[in-house]
Amino acid sequence: MIGMGLLVTGCGGSDSKSARPEPSVSQLPNRLDRPGPRPEGELQPSPAADAPFAANLEYELRKKTLTLAGATGEVTAKCPKDVGAKKGTTVVCTSHYKGAEVEWDVAIGDKSSWSDNFVTFTANPRKGIIAKEGVQRIIFGNGGDSVDHIRCNDIPEAVAVPLGLTKYSCQQVMKDGKVYYPQPMRATVDGPRAY
Repeated sequence: MIGMGLLVTGCGGSDSKSARPEPSVSQLPNRLDRPGPRPEGELQPSPAADAPFAANLEYELRKKTLTLAGATGEVTAKCPKDVGAKKGTTVVCTSHYKGAEVEWDVAIGDKSSWSDNFVTFTANPRKGIIAKEGVQRIIFGNGGDSVDHIRCNDIPEAVAVPLGLTKYSCQQVMKDGKVYYPQPMRATVDGPRAY
């Protein structure tokens, strides 16, 4: 989104310079305030020590889904129950966060040399997530204490979107009253970003 300002000038005497209006930035409709602190500790419930490989894989995908959203809360993941720790195995797993569904392409890698119970894997999401909480966390985190609030277009609680540029935008409103131009939100594997 490209922001433009229009500076109105007119003829006048020596006072005309001080009478010029400052360019203004229109504000997006929805106000979002600073989010609360992140909960501490590991994601719960975690799998039991003797849980099957699929349950451990699902747990890791739940954590990755929260990273995609840049947020906290309840998340589920489902992989084929018969997926094993055999190198070269590929499966598609699905995770859900506040109504957003993401499919993951998972490839099982090597077992660790130091433990038969540790297996490497890659998991690539087919989509990203834009979540209201994730947007709040990234923009307030970038702006620090000088940000009073942010204004956004209609950011949902969570929605799955293609990775990259989205139709969602937000802007910072500073404690001194300065309003920044809206910035488009991007969905990345590391959570929502504004740049």
